[in-house]
Amino acid sequence: MDDRLAARLELAGLSDEEFVRRAYRLVLRRDPEPAAFERDVSRATLLAELVASQEFAELQALDDAIARALAAGEPARFLEAPPATDERAIEIPWALSRLAGARRVLDVGSANAQPAYLAALVTASVPDLVGVDLAEAEIPEMQTVVADVRDLPFPDSAFDLVLCVSTLEHVGRDNRVYGAGTEREGGELEALRELRRITARGGRIVVTVPCGEEEDHGWFVQREPDSWNGLFLDAGLRVEEEEIYALGAAGWRAAPDFDPRGVRYGERGAAAVLCATLGPAGAPRLLVRRARAAARRRGGGAAGSQRGGEAR
Repeated sequence: MDDRLAARLELAGLSDEEFVRRAYRLVLRRDPEPAAFERDVSRATLLAELVASQEFAELQALDDAIARALAAGEPARFLEAPPATDERAIEIPWALSRLAGARRVLDVGSANAQPAYLAALVTASVPDLVGVDLAEAEIPEMQTVVADVRDLPFPDSAFDLVLCVSTLEHVGRDNRVYGAGTEREGGELEALRELRRITARGGRIVVTVPCGEEEDHGWFVQREPDSWNGLFLDAGLRVEEEEIYALGAAGWRAAPDFDPRGVRYGERGAAAVLCATLGPAGAPRLLVRRARAAARRRGGGAAGSQRGGEAR
C-alpha cells in the first residue's frame, strides 16, 4: 500500500475530536480549549493555523534554544532569541547548559516551571534530581519536596548543583498566584544563605533574575545588577560567571554594557535578565569591577551602549 494512502486511512480512523486533541498536543504541547472542538475547518487548515500561531512561534524559539544549548556540550554564552519571546528563551537554556556532570541536582521552584524546562531536566539522566517548591507538584522522574527555600529539609552540602531559574525574586513575596500561602518575612538574602548551606564544596548555584530599575511588584521584585550582586556577596557567595541579556528591537542579546536606567518590567515579562553562576565566597573580582562601573556611571561617565528596551 502507498504510504500516503496508509497515512490518510490511519488518520481517517480518528474521530474529529481525537484528531483535534492530538494536533494540539503535537503542535502546541497542550490540550485544546473547548471552543476548538466546535470549529468547522478541515484538518489541514487546523494544523496550518496552529503552526502559524504566535504560541507555536514562542514554543519553537524555546525548543530551539534548549536544543542548541544542550548540543553545545559546554556552558552557553552570548545567546540570542527573537523579539517576540520572553526571558525564558534565554535563562532556561543558559541554566540547562550548566547541568553537565552534576550528579545531585536541586531545582528550586519546580511546581510552576516551564514544561520544556522540566522535560529537559528529567531526560538529562541526572542520578539524583530533586525539585522543591512551596506548592505541591507531581513531576515524573523527579523527587518533589514541599518546602520553603529559606528553610530546606536537606543536610549541609547535599547537592552538587542548585538551579534557581526565575524564582529568587519571588521569595518572601505574595505567591498566592502560584498556589502558595501567606509569606513570612525575609526574602532573597535568607534564601541565598540557605542555598549556600546545602551546596557541596566546589558545587555551583545557577541563578537567573529580572534586572533593570528597582521595582517592587508585590509578587516579585526587580533589582539593578549591582543590587543582586550585593546580595550574592552578603550571602557568602561569589560570582563565578555572569551575563546580562537585554531585549531590544532585534530581540534578546547579551548586554555587557548594560545600563539599568529606564529598563522596566512589562506585560510580557522582563526586559532584561541577569544569569549568574555562584560559588563559595572568595575574592569577588567581578563584583568589584561592576561596582566600579556603576560608580563611574553615577559620576557622569559614559552610559551603557545597550538598553533593555521599554516595557512590553
